[in-house]
Amino acid sequence: MTFPELRTALADVVAIPVTPYRHGAVDVAAFKKLLRRLVDNGVTTITPNGNTSEFYALTARERHQLIEASAEAVGPEAYLLLGVGHDVDSAISDVRAGVAAGIRMAMIHQPTHPHVSAAGWVEYHARIASAAPDVAFVLYIRNEWVTAAMLVELAGRCPNVIGIKYAVPDPAQFARIRDLAGADRFVWIAGLAEPYALSYAAHGATGFTSGLVNVNPQLSLSLRDALRVGDYRLAGVLLSRISRFEELRAEDRSANNVSVVKEALSQLGLCERTIRPPSHELSEGAREEIAGILADWSTVNDLFPAGAHTDTAVNA
Repeated sequence: MTFPELRTALADVVAIPVTPYRHGAVDVAAFKKLLRRLVDNGVTTITPNGNTSEFYALTARERHQLIEASAEAVGPEAYLLLGVGHDVDSAISDVRAGVAAGIRMAMIHQPTHPHVSAAGWVEYHARIASAAPDVAFVLYIRNEWVTAAMLVELAGRCPNVIGIKYAVPDPAQFARIRDLAGADRFVWIAGLAEPYALSYAAHGATGFTSGLVNVNPQLSLSLRDALRVGDYRLAGVLLSRISRFEELRAEDRSANNVSVVKEALSQLGLCERTIRPPSHELSEGAREEIAGILADWSTVNDLFPAGAHTDTAVNA
């Protein structure tokens, strides 16, 4: 795989899979089935160990377990963009585990240290990217204080940093930083999923991340196709179908971001709804609302596996 090929792979729906559990442990068999469902429905870029994967709730052993399972599940049919982070050594260890499994792209989660300087931010990412010069890296930016100058400095030190997953809810700022840092230097990905995909596409984003795609792959891919041809009217129609699901995920400072996706997958009979603290399972009222959304989506898209129904959710 070459960097131009990987850049093309990022200009797409970048799926962030959930990590299913069973009896408190990672359910590898269910995880593989979820990834196969994505690939079989046409998804070609997947981020194991992303935020929707509950990255910060996973142990190092579990992260490596999911790295191996991801590579086994998708094979050469899809591109994997491995989520890495924590301290520098842990991130490098995960990157190397990915390389051993044949993964050639990694996304660096935002640093979680409470005291982050501009120079330290650049150094953190540079040390990780420099440790694997043949791996293509994507930066996950969730803070508005990350400047174009920081990106330019990092790009000068690490030519293998090829993408920006921009997750600041400000399309105007996205447009400015993209122009200043280099519209063509990086692949620019709308990192706040479908709700921001349209506004960011209007400012030059060529891909968007998605947790919803785990539940309704056809809907996310239809939005991608509409954006690619500039059919913003159709994109708006599709976003209206998505809106309540994404509103539920965004409520209370995104407290239920992953819980909503897992609840929907549970109701589809695909995995348990179990989630680790500090997240929490949904209330009964929210579960009922998810059931209504799935019923509505199923009038257009084929969501349920053979023999599954909304009343046969996998029990947590």
